Amino acid sequence: MAGHSKWANIQHRKGRQDKLRSKLFSKLAKEITVAAKMGDPDPEKNPRLRLAVKAAKAASCPKDVIERAIRKSMGGDAEDYTEIRYEGYGANGIAIIVEAMTDNLNRTASNVRSYFTKCGGNLGQTGSVAHSFDRVGEITYPASAGDADTVMMAALEAGADDVESDEDGHWIYCQVEQLSEVSDRLEAILGESSESKLVWKPQTRTEVDLETAQKLMRLIDMLEEDDDVQQVTHNFDIPEEVAAQL
Repeated sequence: MAGHSKWANIQHRKGRQDKLRSKLFSKLAKEITVAAKMGDPDPEKNPRLRLAVKAAKAASCPKDVIERAIRKSMGGDAEDYTEIRYEGYGANGIAIIVEAMTDNLNRTASNVRSYFTKCGGNLGQTGSVAHSFDRVGEITYPASAGDADTVMMAALEAGADDVESDEDGHWIYCQVEQLSEVSDRLEAILGESSESKLVWKPQTRTEVDLETAQKLMRLIDMLEEDDDVQQVTHNFDIPEEVAAQL
């Protein structure tokens, strides 16, 4: 087991998701609409939609927003979104993956490129940094779910591959195609998870200094505030002494 990225902990402590609550709900609704449109509008018959609805509920997204997003997928006026992944380097060569859903590829590409440039980074070609990450399913539980050994045993029993635990919680990893199944099994053992989703898990993390951390945080803030960006992943970690200065 290894400690989870301190960046995630900093985000949690600062309540960044609360600050961007309305924007978060909008992005969750977009994922629900796209998932429902691509498959069955019944979450029980559509694994991607089921995970999207679960993520929305975990973020306290209102029920009417979730239901409206599903209904929208069945109407003729639902927007056509293209899913696209951008890869690039932030300050000091930190690898960053940006996942987006857009109805205007030119606009999104231009915006993402400008964010990287403004923050001392550069956008690369598709595949330029993805080799430094593994595509996996990630299931998150709070620290109250149990101690590290208890969660590890439950994860193995459920068919997961790995667990990372620290004082803030537990992150359980599994194969992409097994995410829904492993999540259900864990729920029967540990109760409902905080979140279940597909992620790009960095193979290694790079610790950064204060100046680099500030540039990277500014870049990630800009990316996450863009309406087209759904998820931002990176491979940096912030040492505690640096985090204390932020």
